[in-house]
Amino acid sequence: MGLSLLLSLLLLPTCLQADSSEECDSDPDYHQVNQPKYLSAPMGGSVHINFSFYYCWELAKNSRVSVALRRTQFHGEFIYNSTWPSFHKDYKNRISLNLPKGQKSGSLQISNLRKEDENIYFCRVQVETREDGKKVWQARQGTKLTITHAAMMTTEGPTSTAPISTGLGVSEGNGSSASSPLSVGAAVGVALAGAVLIIAILGLILYHRWRRSKGLHAKAQTVARGSSQNTEEKYENIGIRR
Repeated sequence: MGLSLLLSLLLLPTCLQADSSEECDSDPDYHQVNQPKYLSAPMGGSVHINFSFYYCWELAKNSRVSVALRRTQFHGEFIYNSTWPSFHKDYKNRISLNLPKGQKSGSLQISNLRKEDENIYFCRVQVETREDGKKVWQARQGTKLTITHAAMMTTEGPTSTAPISTGLGVSEGNGSSASSPLSVGAAVGVALAGAVLIIAILGLILYHRWRRSKGLHAKAQTVARGSSQNTEEKYENIGIRR
């Protein structure tokens, strides 16, 4: 899916140029801006709003392409303009433009996403032509951005999400839980801990047996010593009587 999306984005400007060249022959004032209809991204993450544009005018010398971003509706308020550049207070230092020089496709990135960023966004393009001066146009249909709470990968085009593997139990579509196996390092750690525990238990058992055998040996020596002493005293008493 990722490879097909990348190929479609790479081929998009070429397709637009091929189709638009015919439009330019019939309409020299032809211009167009394209962007995805739906996007979704996780809260705290970032999203790239890809766009491409085409025009038939001849640009003025050293003309600069400016890109702006509106929200909510076609004539909504501007939240970014690369001409100054200027930012809306809600998006300050969170929007960046990626438009290589001489290219007709790029992306607008919104980072550190918040729940309030869930909105519809419209890309607007501005150029300076040689004969007609400034020309401004934008996409008729904006991009609807959905902010998700789960850690989902950002998707472009039709709304679909792919969960990021975290190594823990991930909830699947049928409600079951799929748990991933332990890693090699974790398994080795568990095995070492078990071995240490077994060695400690065996050591305690051997220590108690040694203490017990030592106590029995000492008791036996004491009993033997007492018996020998009693025997000597008996013979001494017999000798005294004699």
